[in-house]
Amino acid sequence: MATFITLLRWTQKGIENVRESPSRLDSAKTVFRELGGEIKSFHLVLGRYDAVIVSEAPSDDVVAKALLSICSKGNAHTETLRAFTEDEYRKIISTLP
Repeated sequence: MATFITLLRWTQKGIENVRESPSRLDSAKTVFRELGGEIKSFHLVLGRYDAVIVSEAPSDDVVAKALLSICSKGNAHTETLRAFTEDEYRKIISTLP
């Protein structure tokens, strides 16, 4: 499964209802699971972003569908990065021409 790092910022609606965010996280975990992925960890962070999510999914499509479904509720904006494990990184580098 591929690894993804999602940087999350709450919208005005999301921060106004921040006390509901734990149940929204539970719902997000369900969406990922139903699509064949998994949220591996969630981190509240300080700085430019409000939270970071590390997830795994069998394809980019799964992550796109999950995040579109989650973000369509209007509580957060996201930026997602495809992350490569150290083993994947070493394999990529070893096959460079």
